[in-house]
Amino acid sequence: MNLAISTTVRTDRFDDAVERTRVALAEQGFGVLTEIDMTATLKAKLGEDMEDYRILGACNPSLAHGAVGVDRRIGLLLPCNVIVRRDPADDSTVIVEAMDPEVMVQVTAEPDLEPIAAEAATKLRAAIDALGDR
Repeated sequence: MNLAISTTVRTDRFDDAVERTRVALAEQGFGVLTEIDMTATLKAKLGEDMEDYRILGACNPSLAHGAVGVDRRIGLLLPCNVIVRRDPADDSTVIVEAMDPEVMVQVTAEPDLEPIAAEAATKLRAAIDALGDR
């Protein structure tokens, strides 16, 4: 199993890629609960420069509710992190990646999470595929 679901977006406008990712997630029932600007944080806290890099904490409430109903500890793996980052080798490429929710089934060894994780993976794949290299 792959750790991530990913695609590339050809654009020079990083914020546009972030916004398109938010919209694609929303179309699949995910809201963005948190946003971490790694570039700004590392610059402010460590004085280090890096390419554009954001972490979006995405949550589909009905799927999260189902998962927490199976195992309360699943909150340790929520929300689903979606990374939007500029390819350091190509300024006109942005990579969008999400952890494959089916990994949580492997982490917990809880078979009742399988259908929830499969649905979450399907929705995340659809969101990320909608962004695909255009």
